[in-house]
Amino acid sequence: MAGVQREKWRSDFPRWFDWIIREAEVYDYGRYPVKGMGIWMPYGFQIRRRIIDVIRGVLDPLGHEEVLFPLLIPEDLLRRESEHIRGFEDEVYWVTHGGLEPLDVKLALRPTSETSITYMETFWIHSYKQLPKKYYQIVSIFRYETKATRPMIRLREVTTFKEAHTVHDSFEDAERQVLEAIDAYKRIYDELAIPYLVSRRPDWDKFAGALYTIAFDTVLPDGRVLQIGTVHNLGQNFTKAFDFKIQLRDESLDHPWQTSYGISDRVVATVIAIHGDDRGLILPPNVAPVQVVVIPIPSGDEERKKRVVEEAKRIAEELRSAGYRVHVDDREGERPGAKFYHWEARGVPVRVEVGARELEKGEATVAARDTLERRSVPLDRLPAEIGKELESLRERLHRRAWEWLSSNVAKLRSVKEAKRVLEERRGVVELPWCGKDECAQKLEEDLGARALGYPWPREAAEGEACPVCGEPAITWMRYAKTY
Repeated sequence: MAGVQREKWRSDFPRWFDWIIREAEVYDYGRYPVKGMGIWMPYGFQIRRRIIDVIRGVLDPLGHEEVLFPLLIPEDLLRRESEHIRGFEDEVYWVTHGGLEPLDVKLALRPTSETSITYMETFWIHSYKQLPKKYYQIVSIFRYETKATRPMIRLREVTTFKEAHTVHDSFEDAERQVLEAIDAYKRIYDELAIPYLVSRRPDWDKFAGALYTIAFDTVLPDGRVLQIGTVHNLGQNFTKAFDFKIQLRDESLDHPWQTSYGISDRVVATVIAIHGDDRGLILPPNVAPVQVVVIPIPSGDEERKKRVVEEAKRIAEELRSAGYRVHVDDREGERPGAKFYHWEARGVPVRVEVGARELEKGEATVAARDTLERRSVPLDRLPAEIGKELESLRERLHRRAWEWLSSNVAKLRSVKEAKRVLEERRGVVELPWCGKDECAQKLEEDLGARALGYPWPREAAEGEACPVCGEPAITWMRYAKTY
């Protein structure tokens, strides 16, 4: 795109990400004296809040009800489902004392909430007539992450964990809920212009305690893949562990079926990462704290300078009345170029410049953040043109993001070629797969990459052969270097 260079954003993405969350005052990471924990700063908190509003705006109309559970989970509750606790055992933070007094029962800082929510559902739900029931909460979770931590991406405190938990009277209805959850996530990511791949995770990599896991992944600017959401069919594993039964339509008693699905801080990280450039953030208009920044460019005597500032404020008020989030940068002592840099780094979608020359012509100069191409707009058409500019920017972000993802997924047949692609430019490679775990795990080892799973819905691989055992392939397995 004209006027914008993107080399560092892609080639040195980790450093770029650390730089922009600090420069744009989004997230302070690495200075708080507990590893793996960051602080949402005011501007970043606003971005986060608006992304949460998008999530709520999709879930609430589908009948999800928001709840808030305690942070602490007793050890005996967490251990009820054996496979589940094995999956989290080495990541749990334990509270062992109240003041100086040892506790009778250790308390876990919530790593996830399947056990605590199922426990309370045994008191709340007794009949199929109450189902389906859909709860969700947006909370902090804690996991003792031992790998290298990364701001928003790999944390010990995940502060924006949206976890939904649903209850159903049959396997079929739980399966329907899985489809609804997948569709809901697609709508959320489409609202944020985030591109995604949907895969069914291999059985050895599913959520602990689930029948199976469906995952959403995206490719970040450095070619590494990031998991941005998961959907789990939990079957009856947790309800059996808690001996949770309900009355069914035929008046018999049975354990209900459950699903759960989660999104984390990574959704904010992905909005920042996918839509950036060397200058900083480029925020989708619906989540930008400031959609339009108006910058007066005073010149001449004091009277003319005053008129320019007053006109900038008048324009801003008119745009606010039209429904836009607007800020006037009338700071004294800052040159216009410094103001441009400040708001470009923060990703404000549209800049409006007002100077003496524009006033004489009855115009303003408008520039969209992604192209930075400047054009003159008559003042009487400004609110309508701003709306068009914001919509055009949103469409360009969406198109650019999906083009990036598509260009970084390669369907291959040769293991040697797949290894070369992953080493040279990363992204995702898809290889024919016979359906046997041992073959996919062998390729994980040979490629030095993670098996993401096979495309969902499953894509046939007719006429293809597994590159490991040579047997006919039933689908394609995706592999990638991941965060």
